[in-house]
Amino acid sequence: KASVGFKAGVKDYKLTYYTPDYETKDTDILAAFRVTPQPGVPPEEAGAAVAAESSTGTWTTVWTDGLTSLDRYKGRCYHIEPVAGEESQFIAYVAYPLDLFEEGSVTNMFTSIVGNVFGFKALRALRLEDLRIPTSYVKTFQGPPHGIQVERDKLNKYGRPLLGCTIKPKLGLSAKNYGRAVYECLRGGLDFTKDDENVNSQPFMR
Repeated sequence: KASVGFKAGVKDYKLTYYTPDYETKDTDILAAFRVTPQPGVPPEEAGAAVAAESSTGTWTTVWTDGLTSLDRYKGRCYHIEPVAGEESQFIAYVAYPLDLFEEGSVTNMFTSIVGNVFGFKALRALRLEDLRIPTSYVKTFQGPPHGIQVERDKLNKYGRPLLGCTIKPKLGLSAKNYGRAVYECLRGGLDFTKDDENVNSQPFMR
């Protein structure tokens, strides 16, 4: 009789990702999520699902799990408590090991923690309520290359606040008209203008 070395199948997240005995480390990124499970989903399973789907987990066991140390890299739901005065709402506390995240990348951190987990079927609603980022991770962000004094020296503006604005409408201006708006702002006395965050290199800007 041939032995079965691997068997796929759906398994409960809480078997792996709910660890109430876990003691958080100073280097962990800690997140507090407000979780509303779907009817019939236990809160521990919902909290564990958040920890799993925002770290190393998937809905089934895969053979490649054996190629890494899940115990080292997985997120852990280490505590869950009901929200006072709210029906079927819980705060799930999740710890993430620092090795899960690229140094100095806010994008990578938030893609993991507040990414596709928010569309997870086991949850009726999910909200990130709080986040603790350890000092060791904060130090990997280089920050601005210089301070306000260098900015003032470049602008030759001293003894008053620097005044700027965002160009409006934020979308739809051609490159020529956008430049005209910037010119008029600076000619009128502003020190700087700022692109709206929606502006990249859309066709109307070329």
